[in-house]
Amino acid sequence: MLDINNKESKIIIKNSSNCEVIIDYDKKEISIWDLLIDMPWEYEKSWILLEAKKYKENMFYNLTIEKKHILVFFTDNFEITEELVDFFWNIDILFIPWTKEAIKIFENIEAKIVIPFWEAKDIFLQNLWQHIEEKENYKIKWDVENLETEFVNLAIK
Repeated sequence: MLDINNKESKIIIKNSSNCEVIIDYDKKEISIWDLLIDMPWEYEKSWILLEAKKYKENMFYNLTIEKKHILVFFTDNFEITEELVDFFWNIDILFIPWTKEAIKIFENIEAKIVIPFWEAKDIFLQNLWQHIEEKENYKIKWDVENLETEFVNLAIK
């Protein structure tokens, strides 16, 4: 099970062992507990696998937590190339910033669950005709094998 919350500009993902992945979208950084991921590399801590990739000055993060593949990035200043397509392949959960190009990027990734972040996340959802209520937290207890993409609107606490 994954438990996802949005607190004070940080998205916190807890797995069933209560290990935390913290996505700080103001600082544009990710950490697993106290391990800050600041360089491209492959990391493993507390049963969480994370691959950080740098492509043209942008960092991309591909996590595997409880057999769920999660993609996180903080910018829209890139084009999806063949090299990135391999890195973006088979994504279950996409954390995407609301920016001008976010919709175009989302359409190319085909994630099963999409969670936009930053203050203008509602604009992203409205542009995709998604009028969904904010949730305090979001729990994923099942295999994400949905045929349609599910959008999640996390409230900022």
